[in-house]
Amino acid sequence: MSIRPLDLRATGGVRRSDFVDRTVGAVWRAFDFQLVTYAALLVCFGLAMGYSNTAASGIGLFDGGSVFLRGLMWAAIAIAVFLVAAAFDYHWLKTFAWPLYFIQLGLLALTLAIGSGVGGTSRWVSLFGLQFQFSEIAKVLMIIVLANYLGSRMGRMGSLWSIVGAGVLVGPPFILVMLQPDLGTALVFGAILATCLFMSGASLRWLAVLAGGVAASFPFIWTYVLQDYQKARLTAFLNPLADVQGAGYQLFQSQIAVGLGGWFGVGLTNGQQNAQGLLPVQDTDFVFAILAEELGFVGAMVVLLLFVGLLWRILVTGWRSKDPFGTVFACGVASWLLFQLVVNVGMVIGMMPITGIPLPFISHGGASLISVAIALGVLQSINIRQGRAAW
Repeated sequence: MSIRPLDLRATGGVRRSDFVDRTVGAVWRAFDFQLVTYAALLVCFGLAMGYSNTAASGIGLFDGGSVFLRGLMWAAIAIAVFLVAAAFDYHWLKTFAWPLYFIQLGLLALTLAIGSGVGGTSRWVSLFGLQFQFSEIAKVLMIIVLANYLGSRMGRMGSLWSIVGAGVLVGPPFILVMLQPDLGTALVFGAILATCLFMSGASLRWLAVLAGGVAASFPFIWTYVLQDYQKARLTAFLNPLADVQGAGYQLFQSQIAVGLGGWFGVGLTNGQQNAQGLLPVQDTDFVFAILAEELGFVGAMVVLLLFVGLLWRILVTGWRSKDPFGTVFACGVASWLLFQLVVNVGMVIGMMPITGIPLPFISHGGASLISVAIALGVLQSINIRQGRAAW
């Protein structure tokens, strides 16, 4: 069959079939399979923990209320979200940065208006019978907004006003999250802001001045901002034995679970802390303690190494990006995941205060997994649109 001249001109003198083949090949060469592999394996560990928690509760795997079943559903949705985000041209995110910012504020305000929680908090919104935490989605939206703002000012970050502008952007979401109240997510926002400012070349002198101002305001925050239960959690890690039945209970039981695991663990679903329900929120904030008990030190190290591999691939995307937006976005995502990893594991073993920060991929929670899937999809979009080889 002959090919019309118009077909050749439209593809630069190359047959359409060859043009499509080359285009598809270029996309696959730029696709970061390592990043996807590390993320997929972490999701599998999360599903394994969901399976264990469901078995310990006595609920059937596919019955209503099954953590494992909900985990499978959220994993399927996350895969679809990731593919859509990867197929979407990330350049449009810069165009829609401001609308996304106001969507973020709207979601957080909606949470305060109609959200529910424990002890008078407003953190979750019910959607189709499922609890969804919009503050998790706000994390990735905040990174998009910061990447657009800081990327457009790359090379001019020595100015104090550029730094203040970034702080003004983060301020309203930070306040709305604190009003829920959700100290853990607010701290994540702070970590994202600090890392993005540093990596965008902000003046170290001004950053030091601002850090000093935050440190100086800590007495005021402790006295007038933090709730009593938040203060108790923040101090319990210093001496959990001082109040084993109260503020130190979670940490005390968590350390017992980690200690029981030994090198190779007691086996999936065989954890006593899990089976007896001794550890509160064992499928979310303290899921790593159950993982360490049932899979042992070796299993815990495998999970940590998968996180290291994932963070490495995220930073590689940022380092190779020819677009400042891509660089700042990758740094923001890496700081988000690393901060939550360090704080969550640290609080489980008693090295960090208890702040209620989930462990990405492993903690049960649909909003957390969806937000991470969006972030990883955008990173793949950056790889594909810039044609950077993944290896």
